[in-house]
Amino acid sequence: MLDKNIYKKALFIRRVEETFLELFSKGKINGTVHTCIGQEISAICALKYIDFENDFVVSNHRCHGHFLAYCDNAKGLIAELMGKITGVCAGIGSSQHLQYKNFFSNGIQGGILPLSAGISLSEKLNKSKKVVVVFIGDGTLGEGAVYESLNIISKWKLPILIVLENNFYAQSTNQKDTLAGSIKERFGAFGIKTIESSVWDEDNLIINSKKSIEFVKNNLLPCAHIIDSYRLSPHSKGDDLRDNKEILSFTKKDPLERFKLSNFNLYENYLKEINDEINLIIEEVNAEGSLNYNQYVGKYDGNNSHSFVEGKELQKIYGKLINEYFINKLNDDNKTLFIGEDVLSPYGGAFKIADKLSELYPEQVFTTPISELSITGIGNGLSINGYKPYIEIMFGDFLGLTFDQILNHASKFFHMYNKKITCPIVIRTPMGGGRGYGPTHSQSIEKFFLGIDNFKVIALNLFINPLVIYENIHSIDSPVLVIENKLDYTRVLDYNFINFYNFEISNGKFPITKLTPKFISPKVTLVSYGGNSKLITEAMEKLLIEHEISIELFFLSSISPLIGADINEILISTEKTGKLITLEEGSTNAGFGSEVISIIAQKSKNHLKYFKLGAEPVPIPSQIQLEKKALPNLDSLIDSILKI
Repeated sequence: MLDKNIYKKALFIRRVEETFLELFSKGKINGTVHTCIGQEISAICALKYIDFENDFVVSNHRCHGHFLAYCDNAKGLIAELMGKITGVCAGIGSSQHLQYKNFFSNGIQGGILPLSAGISLSEKLNKSKKVVVVFIGDGTLGEGAVYESLNIISKWKLPILIVLENNFYAQSTNQKDTLAGSIKERFGAFGIKTIESSVWDEDNLIINSKKSIEFVKNNLLPCAHIIDSYRLSPHSKGDDLRDNKEILSFTKKDPLERFKLSNFNLYENYLKEINDEINLIIEEVNAEGSLNYNQYVGKYDGNNSHSFVEGKELQKIYGKLINEYFINKLNDDNKTLFIGEDVLSPYGGAFKIADKLSELYPEQVFTTPISELSITGIGNGLSINGYKPYIEIMFGDFLGLTFDQILNHASKFFHMYNKKITCPIVIRTPMGGGRGYGPTHSQSIEKFFLGIDNFKVIALNLFINPLVIYENIHSIDSPVLVIENKLDYTRVLDYNFINFYNFEISNGKFPITKLTPKFISPKVTLVSYGGNSKLITEAMEKLLIEHEISIELFFLSSISPLIGADINEILISTEKTGKLITLEEGSTNAGFGSEVISIIAQKSKNHLKYFKLGAEPVPIPSQIQLEKKALPNLDSLIDSILKI
């Protein structure tokens, strides 16, 4: 039998979990509660031999037991679930989303494994010998993120202990109905050492817990520890459809139940002491306040005006300038990393932005499997632990595979963990058609990422040196998606027509370019971004020469969030012209143009004519004539301006 103090700690965890269910029934807890009743010994043994000051613990939606096994901050946990400001995340994260010291949890199944890999990689780069313990459940084995991550964890020899708590159910579904093959063999397929235990053989469990963590620490290699257990409580509050006879049979063999029978008086003494402690915590927490709404939301950028300077012509091919930025940045900052598929020399990535990087900085450049979801999650883990990773997604179309790590991880960490954690990952990708690559390699899908809170979408363009924008991106703490139009990589913009326009660039971090006619008043306000610069400048020149129609152009760098000062400049222009056209790279349904027009229409004092222009709402075809028609083109842009 285990040390009696382990049973006491397990009983403490159980009583905290039971208290949460009681508090929920009384309306004292908002949301949901996923308890680990029946699995407490698993968490305590798995973490018993870690370095609590330095090692990392990453958990899932059923995280309370892991949290209490990691630290003694029961008051912080209870206050968190009761929505109090003294909670570990001031009541924001509540039951599933905890962050304290080196403990992180999130409620998205599978998504924590690439995050753990990123944290582990950061410590491996630091040469610190700190390890990561990550808890997953058997239900998580249905997620693709798990297998993408296991492959990288094994291949990169990351010091991670994966604790798989096998309680035989995914919510209410029995494992036999959803899981094929052997759990152990899944890890074995990736060459990961695997150890098996159960909570019903405590002595073997503690031996194997020590063996598994020592293997990781001594070899700096991954290990999986599968711990069979049984959840005696419902999945969350009361959604339990399991057979009562089955639950009763596991209750009888429950480690705490057996400890109670063999040590009744000691158990009762523990129980009274624990109940007194928890009741005192509840009493203290009840008297505490909650986070103020303004404290949570914070203040937004109040800058509503720009100053402009005269624009300058670019002297180099655009793709070379981006490559030059990374050559310089990797040299200047050893915490900057470049990660992506096929990025090693001599290939240097599909569009050669990584050219020579791995030759010059081999320890900062990582080529990866085809695992967009996982490498984005790894970037998140690196970001929250002091690194600045630039994740290259080979084609923008593949961003859909990264969406969970952007929406449910990168964009939420800052607020979810009460502003204690930043996640300055940079995801960069080429978008756009015009090369005949067809439906899955030509779409501009940026609109699906617009409006994600605490997430910036920046579109590079030929008007502004990308070194300037990337330097500003490097300095901010929030996650960023950078769009680079693939046709622009080989271009230098022809500025000859600008003799007829004032060419100005604003002074913001993500500058707006403004082209204003010198000699006649503008007839139309045009707003665009990204790879449309070449098309627009051709149209502006033709309209001016052939139709004597001048355009006032606003070319944005930040397309989400839309910057207040940018919007005000556009508004000033539309008040003069009364006409607004937006041009986006993708289709216009629920996209950039809709957002710009709706904001301007709300603010405008005058009648406004407006029109959205973009790609056709179909996959971009490969056939050359069809592709030209499907994408925004010179004829459609000029026709729209003439008609408005």
